[in-house]
Amino acid sequence: MIADKDIAQKAAEFLLQIKAVQLNLSSPFQWSSGWKSPIYCDNRVVLSFPAVRTYIREMMVKSIERHFPKPDVVAGVATGAIAIGALVADELGLPFIYVRPEPKSHGRMNQIEGYIVSGQNIIVIEDLISTGKSSLNAIKALKQAGLKVLGVQAIFSYGFDEAHKLFESENIQVITLSDYEHLIKTALKVGYINENELKQLNEWRLMPDKWGQ
Repeated sequence: MIADKDIAQKAAEFLLQIKAVQLNLSSPFQWSSGWKSPIYCDNRVVLSFPAVRTYIREMMVKSIERHFPKPDVVAGVATGAIAIGALVADELGLPFIYVRPEPKSHGRMNQIEGYIVSGQNIIVIEDLISTGKSSLNAIKALKQAGLKVLGVQAIFSYGFDEAHKLFESENIQVITLSDYEHLIKTALKVGYINENELKQLNEWRLMPDKWGQ
């Protein structure tokens, strides 16, 4: 679910302006899941643009205060959401931790980095959500540590049914600043893509696991 329609459009405009969104229909991107995609959204680019970074931070805080009141801790999912998560935690005046994909193989062998206390309410920060697997992996680690996960606040989501079902199975609410629908509509409006490219992007969105095969 998006936080707000106006925010969704504005966030999409910013992502396009800073070229966080890359389009390549002739030579698709390969995701870690094995899917081929004509579009790639790298929200880490946000950190390099102070005005955009500030807007994203402020809107994420606004959304958290509305949808996930009274968190005790902010958690970023490594590695993409560590920096933006720390900025959000600072704005909220809350402790920050981050969650690795798996425990380290040396040292203290932590998967969760930072100070936590069992029973704390935690909000999870993501830069983007595709299949949802990395987010759910982090959520499971936090739950196993005795923390109460209030939900996930992300910058962007592709809105795949697979991800929706995964979060629903864990009873986790996900709020994003923008999503795929607003992104491609805005991209067409500003001339970033044409009607033919829009058609192909819509086709990919319907069957991302089979597209390009």
